[in-house]
Amino acid sequence: MSLKKKSVIRDWIESIIIAFLLALVIRAFLVQAFKIPTGSMRMTLIEGDLILVNKFIYGAKIPFTNMRLPALRQPKRGDVIVFIYPEDKSKDFIKRLVGLPGDVVEIKGGSIYINDKPAAEAIFNQIYYYNRGQLTAPGEKIVVPQDSYFVLGDNSATSKDSRYWGFVPKNNLLGQAMVIYWPIPRIRVIK
Repeated sequence: MSLKKKSVIRDWIESIIIAFLLALVIRAFLVQAFKIPTGSMRMTLIEGDLILVNKFIYGAKIPFTNMRLPALRQPKRGDVIVFIYPEDKSKDFIKRLVGLPGDVVEIKGGSIYINDKPAAEAIFNQIYYYNRGQLTAPGEKIVVPQDSYFVLGDNSATSKDSRYWGFVPKNNLLGQAMVIYWPIPRIRVIK
């Protein structure tokens, strides 16, 4: 084999290795793709939507450690978040963040109340929320623990969410859902 041919092969191998390492870094710290498996977030997200999640915004987890990078901002009410499911660490879930640490959350007449006032975010006025699950019986107020979040699916009638299994620990956050990138007719920013 000629010296020039070895150089071309070496260049290709180096390029492939660099591309692979770059993809790993991007996936671990910046952006990750997910596929929506269920209708728990209908009509915001439907089954089969492919989304990109910003992992950097809340401080990406450093692989193989319990450490995180510094966050750009803290999660806020109304964000659509991806997190590690508290009851099965092998699954990632996506829901809308409703209650922040220290909030008192109540579902009353199909509406969300935060600290005894109707939720101010417009998205919560477009969805009817059901009093289902162990945590949200009618008249029941839930206090969100420190370093935890209360989340609900936009399809309240069918979503298994914090009403059933409790709170999402802050350490379980993976990122904020940003855009639907597939299928083409559904491409949009997630709100």
